[in-house]
Amino acid sequence: MNNAPNSFASTRKRLMAAAASLAVIGAVGTGALATGTAPVLADAVRVEAPQVPSFADVVEHVSPAVVSVKVKAKIQPTADDGSDDQDGFDNLPDNPQLRRFFKEFRGFGDQGGQFGMRRFDHRNHGNGQPRPIAQGSGFFISEDGYLVTNNHVVSEGSDFSVVTNDGKELDAKLIGTDPRTDLAVLKVDGGGNKFTYVDFADDSKIRIGDWVVAVGNPFGLGGTVTAGIVSARGRDIGAGPYDDFIQIDASVNRGNSGGPTFNLNGQVIGINTAIFSPSGGSVGIAFDIPASTAKQVVQDLMKSGSVQRGWLGVEIQPVTSDIAESLGLKSDKGALVSSAQDGGPGKKAGIVAGDVITQIDGKDVASPKELARMIGAFAPGKSVDVTVWRNGKDETVKVDLGTLPASDKQASNDDSNKQSAPAAKADTLADLGLTVTKAEKGKGLVVTDVDPDSDAADRGIQPGDVITSINSNDVNTTDDVSKAMTDAAKAGRKAVLMQITRDDSNRFVALPVGKG
Repeated sequence: MNNAPNSFASTRKRLMAAAASLAVIGAVGTGALATGTAPVLADAVRVEAPQVPSFADVVEHVSPAVVSVKVKAKIQPTADDGSDDQDGFDNLPDNPQLRRFFKEFRGFGDQGGQFGMRRFDHRNHGNGQPRPIAQGSGFFISEDGYLVTNNHVVSEGSDFSVVTNDGKELDAKLIGTDPRTDLAVLKVDGGGNKFTYVDFADDSKIRIGDWVVAVGNPFGLGGTVTAGIVSARGRDIGAGPYDDFIQIDASVNRGNSGGPTFNLNGQVIGINTAIFSPSGGSVGIAFDIPASTAKQVVQDLMKSGSVQRGWLGVEIQPVTSDIAESLGLKSDKGALVSSAQDGGPGKKAGIVAGDVITQIDGKDVASPKELARMIGAFAPGKSVDVTVWRNGKDETVKVDLGTLPASDKQASNDDSNKQSAPAAKADTLADLGLTVTKAEKGKGLVVTDVDPDSDAADRGIQPGDVITSINSNDVNTTDDVSKAMTDAAKAGRKAVLMQITRDDSNRFVALPVGKG
């Protein structure tokens, strides 16, 4: 009973507080509706994550150094007979692999057009005036107007011009070309103006996975930038003896030829020269001439307009594991000499067929390609120490290098040593799966038949081949062959090295001992 008043008072206070709260809420709500103030919303989503590097700074600085290259040629009128003779293959040897390379890597395909070159129909102009035949890319390497592009961009031209990043078109002069590395140098007269130029990077520091930026003139569109990474190093695409391409996945198309690929410091790591493309467009596989190769070649072209390379004067082939076994080599490194050319520096110094070149001036030779690059890097007349593996031991000979002849002068048309059809009685080398007969002219044994299930067939020996030696010993009879096989077995060798002559060229084939 005594608590009743307190309970009533407490209840009354709670009711009054609730009423006051409702009054406040009502006032606030009425005010919001009256004034039109928007309700408070949640913040927009924002993710704090590491940002991908922007290429904008690199592009801003290097773009003025990159140009579009326009090429014209004086075209003589031809009859419009409907034939397609403008594919540029007229002077190529009848070699399916070589032609396939130009179609795939230079961009010939279902849609036509040469990679790095935009071709135009120039038949029936009739006046012999310069007509546009190609467009590519290039970049300045000096403030006085020297610039680099590809040889295949300018090779058919007689008049050249470049279009700078700001749209100015300037006449250019061809300083020199090097078809073996597909490089060319042009010179623009700036009338006293200085050009923005770029420098070559140390490509030995390039790693697979590094970011790169390609700048060029794809499809004649003008300055275009694409980005990607270094996909591979040391690619050999069968373009020539100095193949050592950097592969990138930045988008590269027809018209990018001769354009630069930059690292994030704005230095040129390579020059766009080829793509792999079944369709003619970019599929993410492009190949760059490394900066280290380009830098030396460009310096020579600027100095003399051509490149003079050292020449050893030998034909070489890879050392396979079977060949290494047959010669007693510990590894399949080096370059096997298949023949030493008459009058060449190598033959004069005593290098003979069957030698394996393992070192040049003390530096290891890993492969024929590496040997070609090493010798080509020397100037003609340079004296080098050549280490060869001969008769189971190393020997060193000193060679005074000659001058690498033009490619069209290296082939010989001498038919005097061609082997005539054999007329002697054939003998069988059952262990090797070969049937042979004595050669009528010269030394050796002519292969008349090859067992299709034999190791000889697997290694490409064909009827008509001439066996001239086994393990550096001349063979003229089947007894010579049997003796060489026996000697190899006694020496613990599992294979013998057979020298084969075909179409006036030599090569070596390793055949297992005692197997047919």
